[in-house]
Amino acid sequence: MRRRRGAEQVTSVRQPVPLTLGTAPQAPTSLFAPGHPGFEAEEMTPDALTGEALELADAVSTELAGVRKLGVAYSGGVDSATLLALAVRALGAESVVALLGVSPSLARRERRLAHQVARVIGAQVVEVPTHEGENPDYQKNDAARCFHCKDELFTRIGEDVVGEQRLDAVAYGENADDATRHDRPGAGAATRHRVLRPLSVVGMTKSQVREVARQLSLPVADKPAAPCLASRVPFGQEVTPEKLRQIDDLEDAVYEQGFSDCRVRHHGAVGRIELPTEELARAMEPEIREALVAAGKETGFQHVTIDLDGIRSGLFSLQIVGKGGRG
Repeated sequence: MRRRRGAEQVTSVRQPVPLTLGTAPQAPTSLFAPGHPGFEAEEMTPDALTGEALELADAVSTELAGVRKLGVAYSGGVDSATLLALAVRALGAESVVALLGVSPSLARRERRLAHQVARVIGAQVVEVPTHEGENPDYQKNDAARCFHCKDELFTRIGEDVVGEQRLDAVAYGENADDATRHDRPGAGAATRHRVLRPLSVVGMTKSQVREVARQLSLPVADKPAAPCLASRVPFGQEVTPEKLRQIDDLEDAVYEQGFSDCRVRHHGAVGRIELPTEELARAMEPEIREALVAAGKETGFQHVTIDLDGIRSGLFSLQIVGKGGRG
């Protein structure tokens, strides 16, 4: 492992643990599906970094030079997990803490996964309760919703955590691609609270983040984006804990059927399920279709539909600026 700050050099190099994610529609391809092999890695492999990934990791270390203890705003997704891992590599596990915002907008499965991934990295997790749902500006669910959510998180970190954990900096996992996107109002909150963004500063794109994560053997290296549950409620419709619970419950049921990704869009009495287009046919298999309908009605939807257009990340954000997209 390549060590810093005058530590002795170790010449042995461990290879990344191969992350054999399923690809066939019949296979459990999601980290949330039963039997997924993604957690073959018991610990990260920083000494396996080579080539461009090593250069980027070293650039992040340079950005963090001089930080005595860093808090990482952490969700368990690939961006924040990679930042957390690189911070541990640069500063040592005792000098880094993962700050996980917890509220009804965080899916239960995402919360569990975040803790699992942090164990692989070897980082301490501190859960930070947030109360964005009590903010009328957040509840009204306009295009600034993400700003209010991130502002609440960074405010809580500043008021409740920085002193207790003796942090002298906080960072979050914005990558270089995020910095150019129109639908990232939460970045404004990061600027307001002087939160560091090392991945973006060194020019690390999303594809590069994933490659670094693969070489580090992070289980979430190929994990699809997972926006918060509130993103499933159309803009202009109030976000409530009940709606978020319905979405969370039905998405859990979808993952239990082995689908690799999904979104449940909340349209009042209708729960509209988005799936990867290559997996739509599976949803029409009688047993799976019946299970999804039953789960939707059990959680409070009167009707359950499958969107034939497939999964579209950031759908409601794209609609509000007059664009469409899939990703």
